[in-house]
Amino acid sequence: MSHGNNNLKEELLRISGVNPKKCMRCGKCSATCPAYDEMEYHPHQFVVMVEEGNIEPLLNSDSLYKCLTCFACVERCPRGVEPAKLVEAVRLVATRRQGANHLKPDDVPGKLDEDLPQQAIVSAFRKYTK
Repeated sequence: MSHGNNNLKEELLRISGVNPKKCMRCGKCSATCPAYDEMEYHPHQFVVMVEEGNIEPLLNSDSLYKCLTCFACVERCPRGVEPAKLVEAVRLVATRRQGANHLKPDDVPGKLDEDLPQQAIVSAFRKYTK
C-alpha cells in the first residue's frame, strides 16, 4: 500500500467512523443487500478493499451509486462494521475528487426553506464540512 493510499484509507475511516478490521468476511451484509445484483463491488468487498488499501477501484466504480444506503447491511452485520457508512465515505471522496463538491458550508444556509427536513440540513453540513 502506497503512502497516498494510506492517507486516503485513514480519511475514509475518519469520515465513516467504521473499523473494517472487525469484519470477519461472513458476507451477511452482501447477502441482504437489495442492490447486490446491480453492484460490481458488494458491501463486504468495500470493507475488505478499504482495509487492504485497495481504494482506487472503488472510487471509479458505479457500485458507489448503486448502493441505496438503506442500511440493510448494517442491520445484518454480526460485528457492527457498518458497510453502508464506508460506501458513503468512498462516495463522498469520489465526489470531492471529481470537483463536483462546489458547495461551501457557508452556502448551505442560503439554500434552506421551511419545507426542507431537518435531517437534510444536518446531512448537508456533515457532507460539506468533512
